[in-house]
Amino acid sequence: MSLDRYLPDPAATDALASAFAQVRPASAIVHLQGDLGAGKSSFARAFLRALGVTGAIRSPTYTLVERYPLADGREALHLDLYRIGDAGELEFLGIEPELAALWLIEWPERGTGGALPAADLLIALAIEGEGRRLHATAQSPTGEAWLAALAAAEPRKAERKLTDVTDY
Repeated sequence: MSLDRYLPDPAATDALASAFAQVRPASAIVHLQGDLGAGKSSFARAFLRALGVTGAIRSPTYTLVERYPLADGREALHLDLYRIGDAGELEFLGIEPELAALWLIEWPERGTGGALPAADLLIALAIEGEGRRLHATAQSPTGEAWLAALAAAEPRKAERKLTDVTDY
């Protein structure tokens, strides 16, 4: 199962990230792919904000990982692996996987070699004209259920097969 959307402006990106957050599974791993400036951090920031994270939501470009407490006592991890030189560096981040309810991982291809958990959802973002194109693909049964829940939450859009919807 997959979803494809054109996002004409930042408000559309925020709205779609919020929609994903509203139907998020209890635990999930999201790999965010795309070129520099494609909107990975913006999507992650809007997603976390929709989950109730308050205060500054920083891009982990230099820190590699930012942790955010969630209402259930667990945490969301936002990783940006653009600056790592070797996947082995991930061992030194002090991540405790059992405490994380959500992983948002930018540049996951740089953490290959078994160091990263497998994605439930792969979200690819690309610059398209004045906006962005988002393509989400389920990578696990959890990801399939997540996209199905998103479709069920938006029946009118689901009838249009979740393709090229711009009216957020």
